[in-house]
Amino acid sequence: MNAKFDKGSNPWSSMFGPGASGFGKPNFRWRIFDRGDLKYMILELLRERPMHGYEVMRALEKSSGGAYTASPGSVYPTLQSLEDDGYVSGDERDGRKVYTITDEGREFLDSNQDRVEQILRRIADFAKHFSGAPMTDVTRSFMRLAQASFEQSVRRVGDEDSMDRLREILEKAARDIENVGGGGNPPGSTGSGAGEE
Repeated sequence: MNAKFDKGSNPWSSMFGPGASGFGKPNFRWRIFDRGDLKYMILELLRERPMHGYEVMRALEKSSGGAYTASPGSVYPTLQSLEDDGYVSGDERDGRKVYTITDEGREFLDSNQDRVEQILRRIADFAKHFSGAPMTDVTRSFMRLAQASFEQSVRRVGDEDSMDRLREILEKAARDIENVGGGGNPPGSTGSGAGEE
């Protein structure tokens, strides 16, 4: 007996984010920043010009070629911490808090220039390998395969023959893909999945 697939209770979205069911942008990401790196990158961006929090998030995404999408839950606490440390100052402008790097913030960046350059190299490597049409096409194909596999497996619960066939197809696809690139982490990656900033 086939199980009815209810998109309203789709655990696929809870695994990959609200856009993962085919409606919008998938919400998963490779780990670009090691723990503590985000503050250096934000200071580096603010060294170029003052920004409010949303501008910082957009600048982080742009600098990575779209490979990294910053969240308010990581950016705003980091900005607050930088302000508490005296590395940035925040001023209200047109209803938004705009952050400017301070002299102390510049000195902090200068004294950690090696780490800043390492982070910038990692971001450049990600942007190089994960932006552009080829990666977009591969990601779209992956999402189609993953969603189709999940939906069919939910629909075929209780149908052992169909489930065995699905497993065979997926195992063969995995072996074929592994033979193409040899496996391993993506270039510049510090881990195999999303991580904390």
